[in-house]
Amino acid sequence: MKRIDEMSLWERVYVPEVVRGLSVTGYRFWRNLSIHVLHSLGLAKSIQAAVTIQYPEEKAVYPDAYRGRHRLTINQNDTANCTACFLCATACPAECIYIEAGEDLTSIEKYAVRYEIDTLRCIYCGLCVEACPCDAIRMDTGLHPANLGFTRKDFVEDKKVLTDRSRELAAKGKERLYEESVSGYRKV
Repeated sequence: MKRIDEMSLWERVYVPEVVRGLSVTGYRFWRNLSIHVLHSLGLAKSIQAAVTIQYPEEKAVYPDAYRGRHRLTINQNDTANCTACFLCATACPAECIYIEAGEDLTSIEKYAVRYEIDTLRCIYCGLCVEACPCDAIRMDTGLHPANLGFTRKDFVEDKKVLTDRSRELAAKGKERLYEESVSGYRKV
């Protein structure tokens, strides 16, 4: 990469780079337009053009490893599997997970009295899922993070929301959850 004092006047005005960028964009646009026109006429079926998914009418195929909305897994007692070990909060680079631990008086186990994820800070990297030793947190709902409201507080998902998501996923399955989440966006 050249330093600014090593560039010619022509390069400093960025005209060549702007023209080059416009030529790449123009080439892609006209190529795809002509291929789509040829396809509509029944020609050039072997050539593939760029495809845009018409969301929400068409669904993109997400891989099984897609990191969507968070959820806390639940055990047979219908409580969260989280043992409040703080490994997910420690692994989180965005520091968006807050856990408050409590002790169960009937056993020696800890549990999360309060478990919150600030989705505005979350970068959806999945490090919390990898760090969890008891598989308490997952990001396998197959849904995009949603607009949860209009204030910062609305975007903090608490323990109840996260465990309810697991119950909903178990009861309905990924496909039905997806259909319900996009039903409001579909054309009538």
